[in-house]
Amino acid sequence: MSAFNFTSSGLITLILNGIPGLEAAHIWISIPFSMFYIISLLGNFTVLFVVAKEETLHKPMYLLLCMLALTEIGMCTCVVPKALSIFWLGFKGITVDGCLTQMFFLYLFDAMHSAVLVTMGFDRYVAICNPLRYATILTNARIAKLGLVGLIRAVLLVLPLPLILQRLPFCATHVILHTYCEHMALVKISCGDTRVNRTYGLVIILMTIGLDLTLIGLTYWQIIRAVLRISSKKAHQKALNTCTAHISVMLMSYSPILFSTLTHRFGQGIPAHVHILLANLYLLVPPMLNPIIYGVKTKELRNKVGKYICRM
Repeated sequence: MSAFNFTSSGLITLILNGIPGLEAAHIWISIPFSMFYIISLLGNFTVLFVVAKEETLHKPMYLLLCMLALTEIGMCTCVVPKALSIFWLGFKGITVDGCLTQMFFLYLFDAMHSAVLVTMGFDRYVAICNPLRYATILTNARIAKLGLVGLIRAVLLVLPLPLILQRLPFCATHVILHTYCEHMALVKISCGDTRVNRTYGLVIILMTIGLDLTLIGLTYWQIIRAVLRISSKKAHQKALNTCTAHISVMLMSYSPILFSTLTHRFGQGIPAHVHILLANLYLLVPPMLNPIIYGVKTKELRNKVGKYICRM
């Protein structure tokens, strides 16, 4: 079988096929894609603008919201413009360097997003379990340091991914059955030994999703224990209400990526278009809904946003 070397041939063009089996519906699919993307940008940039303008919101919780907004803007921007160019214009080609770059930044923002969710869980833990020490434990400077740690972890974990992909030879076909350069989708079009790639992909999943979900689980276990010690039912409800936004965002963020990861490795019976649609919705729906969830559940942010809307 003929093969092409990924590293030596910079002229190779890969083909992003879009959503296989639904090519005739690409124009219709592009409508919700573009709407979700526009709403995501509006919502997240609104959060960034309002927090930046209002000094009363220069607090750890809102700085974390800004970090979440930045990672979500990055995640969907890595994917949606290219997907829309496929749907609208039929521009399916992407260079090897472009494909690796897209994959690197997508997984970088994804890993940072997960780290921010862990930090937000810790924020809720301190607010409920040590409310009197909240201001001393979680300062703005400490939040910035935690964000930097999350960024460093993401870079160290994701950087080897495109480097080890470069060593793979590709078979005669360069068609990627996806709308973006997903790691496993690239691995599947290789006719070389992909054991290292598959193993390292699993390592990244365990070191991000696996570790972060474990930390969030431990955090909420401590929160539940603290809440159960409170005798007042009203206080119970108030304490848990402070966590509902974070829990909602966490469920929306982790559920689709776990499904996507499992179906790529074990779900051979699931139609390709179902998997790819869900993989795209994972990058579109949470960034669109998360600013709305926090806007509804956080009274202070809601009031500040309302103030700017009334001025328009």
